[in-house]
Amino acid sequence: MTQRHPATPAATATPDRADHQAEHRTDHQADYRADYRAAFNAAHLPMAVVDRTGHIAGANEALAALLGSEPHLLAGQSAADLVDLASEARTWHAYQEVLRGRQARLRCTRRLKHPDGHSLWTEITLGPVAGTDTGDVLLSVADISDRRDLQARLRHLQMHDPVTRLPNRALFFERLSAALEASSYGQSGTGRIGLCYLDLDGFKAVNDTLGHRVGDRLLTAVAQRLTQCADQSGYGRTGGHLVARLGGDEFALLVEDSTGTEQLADLARSVLAAVQEPFDLAGQRLSVSASIGVVERAAAGTSATGLMQAADTTLYWAKADGKARWTLFDPERNAHRMTRQALSSTLRPAVERGEFIVEYQPLVDLESGAVRGVEALVRWNHPQFGTLTPNRFIGIAEEDGSIVQLGRWVLQTACRQARRWQIEQPSDAPVFVSVNVAVRQVWDSDLVGDVAEILAETGLAPQLLQLELTESAVMGSAGRPLQALQALSDMGVRIAIDDFGTGYSNLAYLSRLPVSVLKLDGSFVRGFRYEEGSHPNPADETIVEALVQLAHRLGLTVTAECVETASQAARLRRVGCDTGQGWLYSRAVAPEEIAAIVSRQAAAAQATGAGTDPAQPEGPAPHPEV
Repeated sequence: MTQRHPATPAATATPDRADHQAEHRTDHQADYRADYRAAFNAAHLPMAVVDRTGHIAGANEALAALLGSEPHLLAGQSAADLVDLASEARTWHAYQEVLRGRQARLRCTRRLKHPDGHSLWTEITLGPVAGTDTGDVLLSVADISDRRDLQARLRHLQMHDPVTRLPNRALFFERLSAALEASSYGQSGTGRIGLCYLDLDGFKAVNDTLGHRVGDRLLTAVAQRLTQCADQSGYGRTGGHLVARLGGDEFALLVEDSTGTEQLADLARSVLAAVQEPFDLAGQRLSVSASIGVVERAAAGTSATGLMQAADTTLYWAKADGKARWTLFDPERNAHRMTRQALSSTLRPAVERGEFIVEYQPLVDLESGAVRGVEALVRWNHPQFGTLTPNRFIGIAEEDGSIVQLGRWVLQTACRQARRWQIEQPSDAPVFVSVNVAVRQVWDSDLVGDVAEILAETGLAPQLLQLELTESAVMGSAGRPLQALQALSDMGVRIAIDDFGTGYSNLAYLSRLPVSVLKLDGSFVRGFRYEEGSHPNPADETIVEALVQLAHRLGLTVTAECVETASQAARLRRVGCDTGQGWLYSRAVAPEEIAAIVSRQAAAAQATGAGTDPAQPEGPAPHPEV
């Protein structure tokens, strides 16, 4: 008996069912395309279908309305031309890759022109049309004008000063960097850039006395005048300009494509004149001035930081030179400043590294010609700048306080050397050592304690130590400085006033200060010198003679500085001056040379009976050296 297998539905209805499913899929796809087309046409988002050739296959009403056209008129047009995709190389390349199917999506921002004349910002997006294998691309265009306007307003608030409405520091540096970058690529007309960096003089006093409300009004009025100066100078015709408030009472005028320093100098003059005109603010008539730093240079090789550093330095010069002026950047002056800064940063470690040495210049008795003492003069053997004299670094040391450490080292070195001479030449009369002391050493250190400790350590007698302070430092002494000077005098140390006659010259102080010696400034002594074809000023000799007589009546001795000729020495001796110091006798020399000089001067003094001028050294005077 044959077994029958039940027929399955698939086996009995396979052809009919397959036809039915295919028909169903076709109907479904048709419905889908119809729905897609309806959604496409009804969408509020402007859209278009772009074929592989880059032409519009179809556009919806929203896109036509955005572009001021009709959907059927857009068909067949180049999509790149409609939404400006070819104006930028990178965007054009990405667009081509999307059309070829090598890149999935492209998004960019474009500013489009509407046929009625107004512009609108749009965000363009391109991607493949879903559910098709035709290679068509869907283009959508979103109007982002409102968003861009909001961003622009926010950026304006972020980049502008709320008080003066001028560009602020952030926008200034953005504009400056862009200008320098354009010049570096040869996109600038002159390839130069200029800057006027301005700071109001006395603005703080306005704020403190009249209040910040008036201060803000003053800043606003200044900003308006600066803008007028820039506009009237006509920089808009030859290049860009920017007036910005950098903060506080600081303003900057940036000139792109400047033509030279004279152009910036003219601008600075007009700005200074404009600011100095009185301001009438809320019933207040105010007068202010300004200090301006001016920099003008080639943009190539210039950084924004470097330009601002130069401008800031030049502004500082204008302030230091007396304010109410403009100053042009000077490379030589700046090099000196940089050198000073380099010295300042290495001064303290230099003491520890042993880079300083002490040289000595004799102090000679004008009557006998014998060496009575020496002045210790510090030198800095700088590894980069060579041997530096005190005028190159003492001022820096006084400013940063390292003079305390350096001064103690010089004092210790000089006292140790003076004691060594005394031990090595016991038959010669001991010479005293004179050491310069800065007033900051008196204030910032225990000078009395340091001197006592060093004298005890070296074994030098207090009478063989002389401390020199400048006239301006000594004459204003009161309180602690005066107590220190008195304690040192009581100890037996001699106190000398250096450069006497160039400072206060308050003679009333001489009777109250524990001073032993006056050192006349070299400007008086130079008047004693006979120049070829001229005669010395008799007034100088009268002044020096009067000072010497006054000092002697007060029990003080007098030393003349900068003695260069034998005739000067003779005239100083004639008016009663006690000792002399200068190139006539010796420049500052190493300690081992002092012993020879002492012996030579002693021999010269013994030759007085033979008619030799005791003040005249053997041989020509050494070559002058500071």
